[in-house]
Amino acid sequence: MTTQARLKLSNAAHRASLLRALVLFLLPFVLSVSVFAQAWGQGPPPMTSETTSEGKPRMLEEVGIDQKLDAQLPLDLMFNDESGAQVRLGDYFGKRPVVLSLVYYNCPMLCNQVLNGLTGSMDILSFDVGKEFEVVTVSFDPRETPELARRKKETYIQWYKRPGASDGWHFLTGDKHSIEKLTEAVGFRYRYDPATDQFAHASGIMLATSQGKLARYFYGIEYAPRDLKLGLIEASENKIGTPVDKLVLYCYHYDPAAGKYGPAVMNIIRVGGAATVLGFVALVLWMRRRTATQQHAGAGGTL
Repeated sequence: MTTQARLKLSNAAHRASLLRALVLFLLPFVLSVSVFAQAWGQGPPPMTSETTSEGKPRMLEEVGIDQKLDAQLPLDLMFNDESGAQVRLGDYFGKRPVVLSLVYYNCPMLCNQVLNGLTGSMDILSFDVGKEFEVVTVSFDPRETPELARRKKETYIQWYKRPGASDGWHFLTGDKHSIEKLTEAVGFRYRYDPATDQFAHASGIMLATSQGKLARYFYGIEYAPRDLKLGLIEASENKIGTPVDKLVLYCYHYDPAAGKYGPAVMNIIRVGGAATVLGFVALVLWMRRRTATQQHAGAGGTL
């Protein structure tokens, strides 16, 4: 068999291998599109009094996190800790910077992801909760109890597993007045949906100085350990950061009656689809370059 014939066979086998790789690569994307189509129907939902022209729930227009850098937290607000004891918000300030996270403990979606992302980031840091900084997690659902807070704390302290963490990470509940004052002070805007008994809210955490001044915001559900560490260092020196770009993830419900997912899930599907397409393009370019290199090498062998 001549070198040219061997090269043709090699190219044919290579194209077959490329086709198989593309099928395997695109299969998850095709499946996700199928799920998306079933969940979303044949197109965007019709506009109603509850939705915008883009099909976005009007409730989410009132939801978000506004950056109020250098604003003073109301440290005199009263809450209950995970043991049920009444505490002042200011009890956790005065010595070291504070990471503040606003969630609700029965949240079915993003709240756990916020706490997971925070814990994963802190797990990498050389700083320890209770030594270099405090963490205060507050439920914005006034119906939630210290018992719920206690169970949530146990889950994350068992994950974090550092000495003294239990004394440095505080899970609070409070009444409507204290919650509204705190969320207003930090710019955390959320809405309750009585139809689903869930809250529409965005995800993120805040850093405050030991004096209770808001120093930095982190959006989303993942927080780079390096950025978190630098933010804590700056907050410990009473430095106030600059506004950061928003990458807002909304937590909302799945409506079984309409068979549609809320914006949080749809955002995740869109991001996953975009990542798949980019990966596909990169794979095609790499395979084409590899084919060209082999053809060039084969052509050189016939000389």
